[in-house]
Parts: sequence; C-alpha cells; structure tokens
Amino acid sequence: MGRKDANIGASKSGPGTFAMLRQGGREWINRSGLVAIRKVPPDISKIISDAAYQAYERRLLHQVKQTAVPHHVAIIMDGNRRFAREIGLGNILDGHVKGRDKLEEVLEWCLEVGVRILTVFAFSTENIHRPGQEIQHLMHLFAENFRRVGDDDRVHRHKIRVSVFGNRELLPPEVIEAIEYAEGRTKDYDQYRFNVAVAYGGREEILRAIRDVVQDAQAGKVDAHDVDEKFFSKRLYTADLPDPDLVLRTSGEERISNFLLWQLAYSELYFVDVYWPGFRKIDFLRALRSYQMRQRRYGE
Repeated sequence: MGRKDANIGASKSGPGTFAMLRQGGREWINRSGLVAIRKVPPDISKIISDAAYQAYERRLLHQVKQTAVPHHVAIIMDGNRRFAREIGLGNILDGHVKGRDKLEEVLEWCLEVGVRILTVFAFSTENIHRPGQEIQHLMHLFAENFRRVGDDDRVHRHKIRVSVFGNRELLPPEVIEAIEYAEGRTKDYDQYRFNVAVAYGGREEILRAIRDVVQDAQAGKVDAHDVDEKFFSKRLYTADLPDPDLVLRTSGEERISNFLLWQLAYSELYFVDVYWPGFRKIDFLRALRSYQMRQRRYGE
C-alpha cells in the first residue's frame, strides 16, 4: 500500500517481476536494482511495462474473486485539487471533474467483483467554507451528475438504488431537485446500493439523531429503556444500511475526517497514498485483497 506500491510498471523491480524479462539479451539489472535497457525504443519499453501491469491486474482480480468480497465498501475520496496541481492542470477545479470520472470507474469495478453497497464521501459540512468559486463549481457538478445518474442505463440495468444523505438545507435548490430525481427513479431497486454523502458530517448526524430521540422522549413516544445501539442506529441517515465492512481513503491521509463516526466502529480501514483521480484498479483490488486477508473479531 502507498505510493511506493504505486510503482508497478515503473523501472524499479525485483525478482519474479517483469524486471527479469529479456529482449534478446538487451536488458539487465544494475546494482541499484533498476532495470536498464539497451537499444530498446521507448515505445517497446512501454509495451513491456503495460503488459506486466495488465498481467498483475488480472492476477489480483482472479485472487479477489476466489473468496468473499466486502458487502459494503465506503470511500473517502480525497485529493482532487492536489492531483490537479501535481499534474499541472490549468484550473485546479478540473480536479473535481477528474474525480467524478474516477467514481464512475470505481462503480464499474464494484459491479465486476460483486460489492453490493458503495458509499462515498463527496462533500462535507466543513467543505462548505471553501472559496465561493469552488463551491459554485461543485454544486454545478452535483446537479449535473445526479441527473446523469438518474438516467444512467447501467444504473437501471443493474437495479442500483441511489441514495444521498446529509444536510440538504445547505444545498441549492437545483442540487436538491437533481438528488430527488435520481432517488425517485431508482427507489424501487434492490440489487445494489450507491450512497453519496453530500453536505454531510458525522458529528452533525449523531447530534441530529439525539435531538430526534429527545423530542420523542419529551412527547412520551420513547422510554429511556428503549434506547440501545440498534434503536439509535435506526435514527441515522444510514438506518436501512448495514455498517461498512471496509473503509478506504485516498491521498495518503490516515484519518476518518468526520465520516460515518457511529457506523465505522468495527469497519476495516485501508489507506492508500494516491490522490483520488489517480486511484487505479489495482489499488482497489489491493484494498479488497487486504480486507480478505484480515480476521475480523468485532472486539472478541
């Protein structure tokens, strides 16, 4: 895991990998452990690298499919702006477009391996304090993309139910209308779930649930003895969802950032040192493979 793991396909390698490939005796491993290539055109080197990458991806996919995958995967999609700066995009806001495109890819990967529930953290209550131009850009993307999701043939073909949770009072009308459009068109589907946290904060969610319980208690609808974990979970945005099995965060940051604080009590955590738009299929498969190799004890 991490950026050092993101070098599959680069020149540094070790025994058993494509570093040992020979092209008519024109390759050798020098003292630094780097593959040196003599008289091999750059395009041939890229072909070799791409072939090795694809072979590694196929092997990972095969391994992942041999055992149970997490039922519910949650992702903190982090690093859009830093990605834009790092690759030199003219406008860092274009990083959010790249991030949107990556989410479409990840949804496809989930369908391929059989992950039934995908929940993503798209916009926090703290993000609302970012510069106005960026907020306007993001709101436009949300409005556009939720309508797109509502019309997506893939969503209807696979019967994916779309849900959006968070404080909608913080969102402009056009975004709320687009959310309602996507949710309305998919409300009867039950094969897969795709959940998007927008204007969401974990602490705010818990406080909101506490207020609801207190109001019901004051109205005589709830007795103190009724309140347990199961009861309280039903007051959260995720009331009809199982807790995430695996939580994945990109960008190299190793924190939860106010995401699903109640629900993550026993989730497995995985951090990858790559910005969200640069997240690759092998990064996704490695996360699933790591999950499969862990033993979940739930505190026992």
